[in-house]
Order: sequence, then structure tokens, then C-alpha cells
Amino acid sequence: MSQTSFRKIVDMLLGALVMGTVGALLGLLMGREVLPIAVGIGLVMGTVVGLFGGRRFLISILIGTILGGLLAWLLAGAEKISVGAGAGAAMGGFLGVQYSMLMDVWAERKQGAAQIQTPSGENREAS
Repeated sequence: MSQTSFRKIVDMLLGALVMGTVGALLGLLMGREVLPIAVGIGLVMGTVVGLFGGRRFLISILIGTILGGLLAWLLAGAEKISVGAGAGAAMGGFLGVQYSMLMDVWAERKQGAAQIQTPSGENREAS
């Protein structure tokens, strides 16, 4: 098994774990009859995100889930942990997407600054 395929499998398992957990938390909030559907949707979405290499996104959701649950536990008690964890996961996902977009823009800007366009229209590396 190559390093790339092993990493992809790990990303898919991480995605299924994180998004399945978020699905379970949201399913608990919506009611017991919706729980299996929410978990199933979370597992599928997490596997797809992992398949496309969304490791930073998944880690930001995981961090948001943990911090949101801890904050809700400290402020409102144990009965509100699932609400805080669900809200933290949503905020973590949003911040993860924004962070990822900023990292991509900064990488493109850095790469663009490293290239200089010559008068003949050819790109060459800056020295």
C-alpha cells in the first residue's frame, strides 16, 4: 500500500469519525427518531470530505466540537454539552474553511511573487 493511499484511508476514517459524531450530536438535538439518519448522513459526508483531502477542515471541526462541549459544560452544566458541541462543530467548520482559504491565497501570493514575467512574456524564477 502506498503512502498516498494510506493517508487517504486515514483521512476518510477521520472524516467518518468526526462527522459521524457531529451527526450523532445533532440527531440527539432533533430527537431519537432522527438519530440514525443524522449519523448516517454524517458518516457519508465525513467519508467524502476525507476522500477529497479535507484534513484541516475535519480537524477544525473536531477542535470546535471539543471546545464547544467544554464551554457549554462549564457555563450551563452537563445537560447542555451536546448543544455546545454541535454549535462548536459548526463554528469550527466555518473557521476551518476560512483558514484554509486564507492559506491558499497566501500560498498563491507567495508563489506569484517568486515569479517574474520577462519582456517576451515568459515566466522565470526570481533570483
